[in-house]
Amino acid sequence: MSRKPKKGYFVRGQFVAEGSELDLELKAELKGTTEASRTDLKRESTELQKLGESLLTLRADLMAGLSLPEKLIDAVAEAKRITNFEGKRRQMQFIGKLMRGLDEETRQSVRDALDEQRKGSASDALALHQAEQWRDKLIANEDALDQWMREYPQTDTQQLRALIRQARKDVQPTQDQVSKGLVPRHGRAYREIFQLVKDQLTGIPSPAEEDDGTYDHRNV
Repeated sequence: MSRKPKKGYFVRGQFVAEGSELDLELKAELKGTTEASRTDLKRESTELQKLGESLLTLRADLMAGLSLPEKLIDAVAEAKRITNFEGKRRQMQFIGKLMRGLDEETRQSVRDALDEQRKGSASDALALHQAEQWRDKLIANEDALDQWMREYPQTDTQQLRALIRQARKDVQPTQDQVSKGLVPRHGRAYREIFQLVKDQLTGIPSPAEEDDGTYDHRNV
């Protein structure tokens, strides 16, 4: 009597019988690979969903520089208008779906634009902090103006000196304010010093400099 052939399959020329230890190992390995693929797909989907959400915060000039499909641009604009929570959630899911349809080069361009915006925000915050420090230093320290002019000789010295003089007058508290523990309000000169200093730190030319495209170097 002939033996009944075993059920199975071949893997790289080797017969694997169903139910055998090798069969169970291969099936477990295959199942693990499938689960890993599903996990990877879910992770990628979540990442693209968040990337799509970030488009809502991207500056208009950076957004315009991206080669995004019109459908995605419209979807982002619509998401900004939606205030209903459920409606917003469903719209973001739609944006995530559109993001999955983008090629990797376009996705990377979105990431690069977001990075550029974050770096710009950090730079702006630093400039504001430095402008505040310089403003307070210029008002409080007599020698600060000389130091400033050495570093930024293009500044209108007469204008800055006049603003500093006025700011010092404005911040002088009266005896009544001192007795009541009140802090005097800062005047216009205080704010204008800050703006002037910030413009110099960020490289924004004054209106006079823009007129002829040159800087007026004055001595203190």
